[in-house]
Amino acid sequence: MSEATMGTLASEKEQALEKPGQRIALYYFWAAMVLFIAQIAFGVVVGMQYLYPDLFFNVLDFSVARMVHINAMIVWLLMGFIGCIYWLVEDEAGCDLVGAKLALLNFWILSAAVTVVVVVYLFVQIGPGEIETIWLINEGREYIEAPRWADIGIVICMLIFFYNVAATFMKGQWSGISGVLVLDLIALAALYLAGMYFTPNISVDQHWWWWVVHLWVEATWEVLVGCIMAWGLIRTLGVNRRIVTTWLYIEVAMMFGSGILGLGHHYFWIGTPEYWLTIGGFFSALEPIPLVAMVVHAVYDAGRHSFKSTNHPALAWLIAHAFGNFFGAGVWGFMHTLPQINLYTHGTQWTSSHGHLAFFGAYATIVIAVIYLAIQKARGDVWMSGGLPGNGWCWKWSLALLNIGVLGMTIALLVSGYEQSFVERALGGSTWSAYFQGQTTEWFVQGMYWRMIFGWVTAAGLVLLMWDLLTIGRTEARPIQVLSRPDAVAV
Repeated sequence: MSEATMGTLASEKEQALEKPGQRIALYYFWAAMVLFIAQIAFGVVVGMQYLYPDLFFNVLDFSVARMVHINAMIVWLLMGFIGCIYWLVEDEAGCDLVGAKLALLNFWILSAAVTVVVVVYLFVQIGPGEIETIWLINEGREYIEAPRWADIGIVICMLIFFYNVAATFMKGQWSGISGVLVLDLIALAALYLAGMYFTPNISVDQHWWWWVVHLWVEATWEVLVGCIMAWGLIRTLGVNRRIVTTWLYIEVAMMFGSGILGLGHHYFWIGTPEYWLTIGGFFSALEPIPLVAMVVHAVYDAGRHSFKSTNHPALAWLIAHAFGNFFGAGVWGFMHTLPQINLYTHGTQWTSSHGHLAFFGAYATIVIAVIYLAIQKARGDVWMSGGLPGNGWCWKWSLALLNIGVLGMTIALLVSGYEQSFVERALGGSTWSAYFQGQTTEWFVQGMYWRMIFGWVTAAGLVLLMWDLLTIGRTEARPIQVLSRPDAVAV
């Protein structure tokens, strides 16, 4: 078969998407990948600036580069989640997406708003702390620095997203997954409002800030991930729907019980009673357990019934998600927020260590998994299991390099954070002189160098991932393996 013929075949396959929701999902997926590239690129810059402070002096301030790095991560994950939901909603509901044109318009508005915000970040790096600045440039709240107009826009976009999804299920049919999903989307829009509440009392202001930083990300996102995981396991392994739905219900119960109480390990540092440190440190670590159990149970059930995976890359990323979530959000989170430890580690590189592994393991991995499912469908339901050209080396190496890179950065930051905690907190008593001394010790600096090395490993993994997403399945003629699985709408 000639290259021209193969290119025509690939083009015809990619036009085979008949469902409007899935066509729109592809827009979100590719936008998410562009922002993923931006996140890693600015992360590399920030890592270099830690080692060479004069890098881009008077051109790109460290605080701005770090802000873009973190905000790009949050927005690409959010757009990835929206794409995942639009991809699965029509299969769950058994009908086309309601308000498809509105959903597409929502995408272009959200993309334009993100572009404007990033351009403003880069070109207006300093300025007065006035009301106009809060509305038009930067709100000054770490992790949610977007100006007030963008905050309002995010809530409106989430409400439109909620309408599209809820109306589709109301038109079609409901399942256990869809019920949890719709309720979670209400919280996804509502909790972000807490980040707009302003008060001159710093403790009260931080209280509401944590409702976005912790509950919006660690509660509503965790439940959203649970819904995507449940659907993904059914699609890749054909497991019994009752298994994944049961664990999803347990996840929701844990989120209401442990997610809200888990806020306590933040509350202590804004002036609340010290019992919150113990309560928060314990319950915050329980959140990922049901998702790990869901994957283990599903894989066991699939093996017991001799089911085979229809998409090896997607399944591998789903498994990476389960254990990345468990170790990053669970083990690393518990280790960091345990009261006796958190007294010394809070605000050091331990926090960065936990954040890198938790965000990648809990969220990035599952978005990538669903993108592989989408790529398979978009290229004509082609074979993406064993026997891929080159034995699937590209997706395997991208999986390995990305996970090794992030884990390496996590360990390196942990070493630097340990040195900070010892010198700056335990010996120095949290003084300014101890703060600067803690960041010039040999082990701290070596940790930052290793963080940079593994950052480049992560970047190499991303390059391979993008190449694989652009090429996998394009020349594949074998059809997808059809799984025998429970009815799609059974609870």
